[in-house]
Amino acid sequence: MKVFVICSKAFYPDIPPIKEKLEQMGHEVALPNSYYTPSAEQDSWDLGPEEHAAFKAKMFRLSEEKIASMDAVLTLNFDKNGKKNYIGGATFLELYEAFRKGKKIFLYNDIPEGMLYDEISGFSPIVIHGDLNLVK
Repeated sequence: MKVFVICSKAFYPDIPPIKEKLEQMGHEVALPNSYYTPSAEQDSWDLGPEEHAAFKAKMFRLSEEKIASMDAVLTLNFDKNGKKNYIGGATFLELYEAFRKGKKIFLYNDIPEGMLYDEISGFSPIVIHGDLNLVK
């Protein structure tokens, strides 16, 4: 299965062992758009708001293309800044895109409580509670 890992940049250090395990299971893994250049968004901010907006638009389009070519998304939603099972705005939009395209949606941890709980629930994600063997 082709799996696109989506998450907050704060969780990039958690990706390597997850990627390795998924590949050992025979999955093809695509990583977040700026995984290899995590400073790209800040660099775009440094150039000004118009450049940042253009960067974000480019990343949204790239995510749409990646999701179209995948079988599933795996959302890494760990705790961040006191928020349990954090899912940020860009990751939420990727979840929505996966839903729209009929892709399997996996959440590493439970759906976070908060204003997007109902929307994320509506995507019918498969919560794996950290068990990558459930990604299938």
